[in-house]
Amino acid sequence: MSETGTGRREFLGWLSGIGAAAVAGSWLGAGVAAADSVAVTVLRGVTVVDTSGVPVRRNATMVLGADRILAVGGWDLPVPVGARVFDLPGKYVIPGLWDMHMHGAYFEKITLPLCLVNGVVGLREMWGFPQHHDLRRRIEAGEVFGPRLVIGSVIIDGPDSVLPGALIVRTPGEARAAVRAAVEGGADFVKVYPFLGRELLRAVADECRVLGISFAGHASDHVSMAESSALGQRTFEHMFGLSLATSTREAEFRRRIAGMPLDPADSFAWFKAVREIEREAVASHSPVKARVLAELLRRNGSWQSPTLRAMLVYSSPAEEFASDPRMKYLPPFYQEYWANSLKRWVPVTAEEVRRQREYFAARLRMVGAQHRYGVGTLLGTDSGNPYVFPGFSVHEELELLVRAGLTPLEALRAGSRDVARFLGMPVGAGTLGVGQRADVVVVEGDPLVDIRNTQRICLVVTRGRVITAADRVRMLAEVEKAALEPLGAAVAGCC
Repeated sequence: MSETGTGRREFLGWLSGIGAAAVAGSWLGAGVAAADSVAVTVLRGVTVVDTSGVPVRRNATMVLGADRILAVGGWDLPVPVGARVFDLPGKYVIPGLWDMHMHGAYFEKITLPLCLVNGVVGLREMWGFPQHHDLRRRIEAGEVFGPRLVIGSVIIDGPDSVLPGALIVRTPGEARAAVRAAVEGGADFVKVYPFLGRELLRAVADECRVLGISFAGHASDHVSMAESSALGQRTFEHMFGLSLATSTREAEFRRRIAGMPLDPADSFAWFKAVREIEREAVASHSPVKARVLAELLRRNGSWQSPTLRAMLVYSSPAEEFASDPRMKYLPPFYQEYWANSLKRWVPVTAEEVRRQREYFAARLRMVGAQHRYGVGTLLGTDSGNPYVFPGFSVHEELELLVRAGLTPLEALRAGSRDVARFLGMPVGAGTLGVGQRADVVVVEGDPLVDIRNTQRICLVVTRGRVITAADRVRMLAEVEKAALEPLGAAVAGCC
């Protein structure tokens, strides 16, 4: 065996440790005696594309059991007797993926299976409600088959907000109380929104520090990214604030924002005006400021979650995505709901379309530059927003990250190994090393040659279960049927 493989003794030890084999027995021909109590799955003849930095391993055998990777070796690696063996020559194995910015996990008959069939094994829910915590409990108890969940708080904003349903705070005391309520409710982190001014954001940050919880979300429209990062903001979503923070005219633009009147009856007009100032700021982009900002973010442990798919939709004409065939997997009301929600966002005239396309291209370049300068990047889609589909859009996000300048391997890491690092998981999590979780996706074609090959899924393994091609067809048919059943109200807005 090579140093990246698994030796016979180590292999038996792993089997023994989980009770999947009787180590006291001898090797039985070409296999190993296996207990019936633990299912063992073998993927044979695959090319292993790990995200840990080890070289690609071809014509390999991977042994999975009890939700762990038991062994990775050559074609001749012994296979436990009774194991379920999949011969997959020419196929590629990548780690299971995470969507680190999504909404609507509680639509469990739709969101969860759509994620699973697309190889998405973990979700960071960015607008947490009690039903998310109940869902997580049921998933972990094995009552529901679904990805792992990391759950944010309700969205905290104020003294106004563009988002109906946000928790509005108007004083530092209310901001601190909101953080305490989030902790008591079981949130894994606090979600902040852009109307929070300096005094309110500082109160949130201070209370988070006292209670040992992080905060993440939108860049404040009133506080610089540099200051927010220094306060402890863990992620900046949607690329909001990035063009301002890297502009030589940042101070001027911030004075304009501070002087803009806000009509509480139409807070979206103010919000959109800030987005237009951010577009204008691109013309004065400074690579020097970008590098300085990146160093600050890296030093403070602040990451970017650019949600490129959602931003592409919001930068495009309304009709561009309306005929997507995947609409059949969502309730019928989504067609009208998404179309209506885009009306105030999207460009209409030819000139507006041109400007938005140029702006989106510039934002891609900025995301790529921040990544090259050392800022951590997380794969997140903002699923639940118009034409951002649970599960499917994770692969579109990978493609856009590559367009932004990440290598295919770096894009895969943004949805696997680097997620584990961000979440503080044990060393090696999010990779295909022995002992790591058996969250794997088998695809046709080399994703390091063309990242779009991640969409060509043959097999998914997660939580000790195998989702075959036939299972995928069945699960998608069930989602299509469930989409016609009554559902609760959809979450509105880009958040």
